[in-house]
Amino acid sequence: MISIVIPTLNEEVYLPRLINSIKKQDYLDYEIIVSDGGSSDKTPAIAKETGCIFIVDNIHHHPSWQRNGGANIAHGDLILFLDADTVLQENFLSLAISEFNEKKLDVAAFYVQFNPNCFLYSFFALVVNSLALFRQLISPIGIGAGIIVRNEINKKINGFDTEILLAEDYDYCSRSAKIGKFRMIRSIKLLYSSRRMENDGAFKTLFKWLKMGLFTLLNIKIKKKIVEYDFGKFKK
Repeated sequence: MISIVIPTLNEEVYLPRLINSIKKQDYLDYEIIVSDGGSSDKTPAIAKETGCIFIVDNIHHHPSWQRNGGANIAHGDLILFLDADTVLQENFLSLAISEFNEKKLDVAAFYVQFNPNCFLYSFFALVVNSLALFRQLISPIGIGAGIIVRNEINKKINGFDTEILLAEDYDYCSRSAKIGKFRMIRSIKLLYSSRRMENDGAFKTLFKWLKMGLFTLLNIKIKKKIVEYDFGKFKK
């Protein structure tokens, strides 16, 4: 079984879309865990009404805490961390899990395709995906919106480092890769929300990603706010 862990904070608009895309998958051996950071909207009600396992942490409001909380109660041999604003393409789970097992991986991340997409976003995706390809054997990176890992590996590294403020997903992949085999999944892409670029501006967002990426390449853990990049900031 695979445990799908979704960190949330006021995601009433996007969460139903993700859950609907999960329930349309041809792979059915899963559980959905919605790990909430204290939402004030309809997120908790949506999670419960759609049959998800729901937990809440009203003290900590950071995806690392929410991901760890969900992983701590996960029953699956595999854990798939997804952001609430992602959407799964048809056959996503079966293709990803098949490749993961065939390559005998322990942890993996996904190349992205922005959703909604345009020519500029496609170019940005090319940049992001190329960096991920280049770094997968040197200093692995993965976007927290889509990381798949063996439950035992997650436990061995004690999950996400809650002291890291930004790029905690890069750190997670790097630490996982030190004790297990890491690769980027090639069989299918993750539909990654472009809402942050639409709200902050495309080039401004790309600059933030590259700045955070540079810190991780230099093996610097980001424990202070070097850029504005808040959890639960965008509701639409």
